[in-house]
Amino acid sequence: MREFMYVITDEMGIHARPAGLLVKTVKGFACTIKMRKKEKTVDCKGIMGVMSLGVKKGEEVTLVFDGSDEDAAYETVSNFIKENL
Repeated sequence: MREFMYVITDEMGIHARPAGLLVKTVKGFACTIKMRKKEKTVDCKGIMGVMSLGVKKGEEVTLVFDGSDEDAAYETVSNFIKENL
């Protein structure tokens, strides 16, 4: 299991467009990818879950990768988040 913590820098937080792109990115991996904000955790493979976190600029999220391709998923998804959020 690997974890990636990130403070959102996008002025609009995680809104519909980047959330959709994130979901599209993570669906290519077999491992489980969860996003956590404070005490709430959601599956990153569903846009409604990601949007339900209501992540704003300056808030920290943690992504948890668990499964056979977690290392590849970690690299791809963490790079996506740094570049887009």
